[in-house]
Amino acid sequence: MNANRHATPTEWIDTDDAPELTDEFFERADEYLGDKLVRRGRPRAVRPKVALTVRYDADVVEAFKATGKGWQTRMNAALKDWLERHPSTQEKRGDAHT
Repeated sequence: MNANRHATPTEWIDTDDAPELTDEFFERADEYLGDKLVRRGRPRAVRPKVALTVRYDADVVEAFKATGKGWQTRMNAALKDWLERHPSTQEKRGDAHT
């Protein structure tokens, strides 16, 4: 049995004490179509990226960072480009995602 079930008295609450519901509140609120929650934001990727820890030579990282914001995306593109130029490497190993 829950001894604290009635520890807080149920009293009338003055609705004037409630915060004002602004446009920002409604923009961030959950939206439903019928019983289904509408998801916001970026849609899920078909092939999501994998988080991992790797080590690169400092000069390689510095060169990519020097290109500015988005350097990690450019590094990913450079690795993909290498894979496209070296297809025999993937065939020797089988599945490239293991």
